[in-house]
Amino acid sequence: MKKLNIVIFSCIFLALLFVLGVYLYNTQQAKNLDFMARENASIFVREYSQTLGSDDAKVYLIKFSDPACETCSAFHPFVKKLMAVNPGKIKLVVRYAPFHDGADYFVKILEAAKKQGKYWEALDIMYRTQRHWASHHNPQPQLIWRFLPRAGLDLDKIRKDMTDPEIEKIIKQDLADAKILNVRKTPGFFVNGKPLASFGYKQLQNLVESEINAKY
Repeated sequence: MKKLNIVIFSCIFLALLFVLGVYLYNTQQAKNLDFMARENASIFVREYSQTLGSDDAKVYLIKFSDPACETCSAFHPFVKKLMAVNPGKIKLVVRYAPFHDGADYFVKILEAAKKQGKYWEALDIMYRTQRHWASHHNPQPQLIWRFLPRAGLDLDKIRKDMTDPEIEKIIKQDLADAKILNVRKTPGFFVNGKPLASFGYKQLQNLVESEINAKY
C-alpha cells in the first residue's frame, strides 16, 4: 500500500510539473513575442499587408490565414463582429500562411483584387463559397471563377494581375515570418504581438478584450 501511495504521489507530482512547465513556456513565449512586436514590428505587419480598421487603433489583431482553410473561414465573421463591437479600437492585419496545397492560387487572386480596391469583397466571396472549390477530398480551384463576379471584379484584369511576381515575394515573406513566429496551422492569431496560446473563439475574445482594457 505504501509503494502504491508513492507511485500515485509521484504521478501527481510529475503531472503538476508538466502543467507548470507548459504555463511557464507559454508565458515566456508571450513575453518574447511582445518584445518582438515592439522591437521588430515588421515581423507582424509588413508595408504591403492588407489591413482593416482605424490607423489610430491601439490593438492590432494579426491573423495568419489560408483562403482554403475552413477554420479561417469560420473565424472571419467572428473577427468582424469583434471589430464592430469595439469601433475604432482594433486594426486587423491579414498575413498569409497558405499551407493547403495550391492555396497560393487564391492568395494571388486576393492580391490582384486589391489592385481593384475589392480585396475584402473578394475575401468574403471566397469564404462564403469555400465549400464548393476547396474540398479536401476533391479540390476544384477553378470553380472560384464562377463566384468572383459577385465581388464586382474585372476577371480579365484579375487573371493578368495575379501573375505579378511581386505576389510570390509577398507569399514567401509571409511564410518566412510565420516560421519565425512558430505559426504551424491556420488561423494563427496574435494580438499586439501576443500569441493566442489556447485556441478558440472565447480565448480570442478574451485576449482582444484584455488588450483593449490595457490600452484604453
